[in-house]
Amino acid sequence: MGNRGMEDLIPLVNRMQDAFSAIGQNSNLDLPQIAVVGGQSAGKSSVLENFVGKDFLPRGSGIVTRRPLVLQLMNCPTEYAEFLHCKGKKFVDFDEVRQEIEAETDRITGANKGISAVPINLRVYSPNVLNLTLVDLPGMTKVPVGDQPADIEAQIREMLMQFVTKENCLMLAVSPANSDLANSDALKIAKEVDPQGMRTIGVITKLDLMDEGTDAKDILENKLLPLRRGYIGVVNRSQKDIDGRKDINAAMAAERKFFLSHPSYRHLADRMGTPYLQKILNQQLTNHIRDTLPNLRTKLQSQLLSIEKEVEEYKNFRPDDPSRKTKALLQMVQQFSVDFEKCIEGSGDQIDTAELSGGARINRIFHERFPFELVKMEFDEKELRKEISYAIKNIHGIRTGLFTPDLAFEAIVKKQIQKLKEPTLKCIDMVVSELTSTIRKGSQKLAQYPSLREEMERIVTQHIRDRENRTKNQVMLLIDIELSYMNTNHEDFIGFANAQQRINQMNKKKAAGNQVIRKGWLTINNISIMKGGAKEYWFVLTAESLSWYKDDEEKEKKYMLQVDNLKLRDVEKGFMSSKQIFALFNTEQRNVYKDYRQLELACETQEDLDAWKASFLRAGVYPERVMSDGGDENGSDNIMHSMDPQLERQVETIRNLVDSYMAIVNKTVRDLMPKTIMHLMINNTKEFINADLLAQLYSCGDQNTLMEESQEQAQHRDEMLRMYHALREALSIIGDISTSTVTTNMPPPVDDSWLQVQRSGSGGRSPATSPTPNRRAPPGRPGSRGPPPGAPPAGGPPVPSRPGASPDPYSGPPPTVPSRPNRAPPNVPSRRPPPSPTH
Repeated sequence: MGNRGMEDLIPLVNRMQDAFSAIGQNSNLDLPQIAVVGGQSAGKSSVLENFVGKDFLPRGSGIVTRRPLVLQLMNCPTEYAEFLHCKGKKFVDFDEVRQEIEAETDRITGANKGISAVPINLRVYSPNVLNLTLVDLPGMTKVPVGDQPADIEAQIREMLMQFVTKENCLMLAVSPANSDLANSDALKIAKEVDPQGMRTIGVITKLDLMDEGTDAKDILENKLLPLRRGYIGVVNRSQKDIDGRKDINAAMAAERKFFLSHPSYRHLADRMGTPYLQKILNQQLTNHIRDTLPNLRTKLQSQLLSIEKEVEEYKNFRPDDPSRKTKALLQMVQQFSVDFEKCIEGSGDQIDTAELSGGARINRIFHERFPFELVKMEFDEKELRKEISYAIKNIHGIRTGLFTPDLAFEAIVKKQIQKLKEPTLKCIDMVVSELTSTIRKGSQKLAQYPSLREEMERIVTQHIRDRENRTKNQVMLLIDIELSYMNTNHEDFIGFANAQQRINQMNKKKAAGNQVIRKGWLTINNISIMKGGAKEYWFVLTAESLSWYKDDEEKEKKYMLQVDNLKLRDVEKGFMSSKQIFALFNTEQRNVYKDYRQLELACETQEDLDAWKASFLRAGVYPERVMSDGGDENGSDNIMHSMDPQLERQVETIRNLVDSYMAIVNKTVRDLMPKTIMHLMINNTKEFINADLLAQLYSCGDQNTLMEESQEQAQHRDEMLRMYHALREALSIIGDISTSTVTTNMPPPVDDSWLQVQRSGSGGRSPATSPTPNRRAPPGRPGSRGPPPGAPPAGGPPVPSRPGASPDPYSGPPPTVPSRPNRAPPNVPSRRPPPSPTH
């Protein structure tokens, strides 16, 4: 091999494989290995058993290998086996190994033919093996059996691809000799993932089961469907031999005798058989590892750098050190405090680009959700006029009033102010919910100390609940203060003198120009299927109109709707719909859009819905108030129509006064609510976490119990340290290996054009149409396609020894393969095979 370092390469990769498998990262690092691929019952498991010299793999009909088996063969004076999932347990009886493989397979996949990509790691120590690492993969199958899913073929293929697509994985392509090589599942996979043939080693099994008069000489001589690394033939035990418990050593002696005695194979006998295959695989895997060392070293160094910072904390870890727990507690509380403040106040690092969080969500509650709740409560024209009318009449009693009563204004205003309590309390509840969610999210970093995390969440959440009650009391106090005195001398209050002049003006929106308020995608939901069904458009909302366009380039306008006399109502979601829906309708009972009484608009999330509602409020489109029933609405209309002109003027005056005063109150509440919540709840919670949380934690009990690590964290630390040391050791051993190591050279290029058929342009053919027959007809056999046996072949790529076959993949379908490579078929006159191999 050249030096001792090269012989240590395979055990090194095995140790790395174990380290990465233990932490679930075996598939993430591209370690050099050999994957055994082939169709179901191609003889893959028998080849592996021959290597070991023991019966240890599950057997039976149908799909037997249902999880990848990472088989690590280690040359050692004693003979035993170990599983990675049974650390420390040595299996001397190989029947127990088989039972353990079956039990571990069933544990993950179930007992009825299911499959799983989670590998089983088995290491076999024996004086009869060479150092080798192979991955036995499930055989490719077509038809589901038992409780296998209908897409079992796709699942197995996906699992194989996880291994064979990696550049550092050699493929042991196992194909049975008693079926057409062109239909070999293993070679189809090889052709797809290794078109240059650099990583594929062919193995031909069941040579003793071929029809009489046929052989696989052309394949084994690498003339038919040649591979750069060539083919090696083996003879496994038959099912009868296995059932009869025929000794593997006797079977290998029989294999040797078969090759020496067979007239077609005796000249190849020294390059055939299981011992030779094992030796070649050991050589080629070692050489392959040497070739991939530079890339592997780079990848290992990258892995090492990525975990070095985390491992640095673990290297000096001493579980029994009391100062460690105190220091860790201080660090955790400080980190939690910093993370909470950053989440609330916002920061430039660790920005969440997927959704709003923390302070941003609370800001949306303050400035979108809360104002919307206020306006939704505030605007109900008919109900308000009806209440004013009743108030005026009840104050006048039996008399007919000549003047507008002050008491009516005060009574209505107080009732409106009382209604503010519900949205303000709802606002506080929403903020508490967001704060609690932020606390829970921030405490995720404490997962390694579950007791500390639970206690910290409990203490902070309890503090927030206490502050919630204090904040609600303060907000209720603000509302009570507003109720206690009607300040009609406020500078923004219009007063009785100006109220009459404001008639018919209060519902008109302020002249804001045609400024754009919001743009975004919405779906028009209520277009009938006959007219195209629901469609998504780009909507633009301004202070005066709502327009929608085909797309966000705003070139093709579909419609423009004036927002005058529009109101907004919620619409229940459909049974199968996940979208949030609202509708626009005209208060004068006119069609809103074409022949539709209302325009239903849908958006993806509740957040989008709230944002659009808030935008429509800015444009003067207010939500509808649900009437108790139709009769009440008609009664209200009758009252309004039955009012005398004087009462109507009084109602209008009071209505404008109420509107003016409530605008002042709402402005005050909208301003004071965020300030009150910030002061009494959010800022107070930040100060509590910063100043008092640590003391509360110390007072709650034993710090040792509080700072007990979770089992998962201890396991993670051990795994990270193990990985770190494995990586360091691997880099150290790689560094000691001489780059001038003498190794077996890569075999010379062969004509592998059959592997690259699909990559050759429009003339490519499928693998099944390659020159594929692997049976060699006897010289005198009738029915041979092609010229007489004596006709010499012309120059061209290597041809098989069977007279009728040609390796040229472009010479037409199999039935019309020409007998001479330099004669193209009539239908493709211009295409010729190359005069010599191009690789």
